[in-house]
Amino acid sequence: MTIRTIGIDIGSGAVKSVLFASDGDRHEWLAKRCDRIRRRDPMTLAREGFETMLEEGGLAEDDIDYTATTGEGENVKFATGHFYSMTTHARGGVFLDPEARAVVDVGALNGRAISVDARGKVLSYKMTSQCASGSGQFLENIARYLGVAVDEIGTLSCTSKTPEKVSSICAVLAETDVINMVSRGIATPDILKGIHLSMASRIVKLLKVTGVKEGVALLTGGLALDSGLLAAVREEAVNEKVNVQARSHPDSIYAGAIGAALWGAFRHERLQQLQDTAAAA
Repeated sequence: MTIRTIGIDIGSGAVKSVLFASDGDRHEWLAKRCDRIRRRDPMTLAREGFETMLEEGGLAEDDIDYTATTGEGENVKFATGHFYSMTTHARGGVFLDPEARAVVDVGALNGRAISVDARGKVLSYKMTSQCASGSGQFLENIARYLGVAVDEIGTLSCTSKTPEKVSSICAVLAETDVINMVSRGIATPDILKGIHLSMASRIVKLLKVTGVKEGVALLTGGLALDSGLLAAVREEAVNEKVNVQARSHPDSIYAGAIGAALWGAFRHERLQQLQDTAAAA
């Protein structure tokens, strides 16, 4: 029996939507969409994403067995159910990279390291504080101050020769540090690499606290495709003697939405089994 599900992940910076067809342990990814919020209504974007999934899949609304939300999507009125984002990122991360035994979700406002098993079950986790200078929003603010496009951050960071590390974990104080660096004539690539190293240091410490000391760690969330951050995490893992292989995936940003869709299929199947058992009694 094919179960069709839509997963919608409403984050602080973007709304991600995916369409899946599942049959037991086989899952086929049929469509995807990502919309940056940019002061738009996330609920409107969620509906637009839902309708786009239907259109791309050639389906009617009644063809969808389960619409699952995650992140800040608990108030989406047309959803069937909602899942906690930590569990969806864990499940989506393992779907994208079956070798992953840790998922590092680096979003717009905070980051977290999640230890997972082969099925994507959460074993332990640790989050950064909300005021930490290790978030996507902080990095975006700094890039705007430096006059750098977000897409250029990773490339510039990787060209740094003498990075200037940001010491403060407070975003406000870290921004002050960056302003001082600019006044001292520190090159933009060195500032960006320094920020990446500071963020990476916290990420590696989070991995250690969660008990992840080896294996593959997959980056998910809005900063997962930042090549400078990925390089910095790998560098800090070596410095901290943590035998973790940090990876990203071209679709890492969709991990939460993927996990929501897959958990939605699991829940729908279980509910159907309970109904069939009750009907047969």
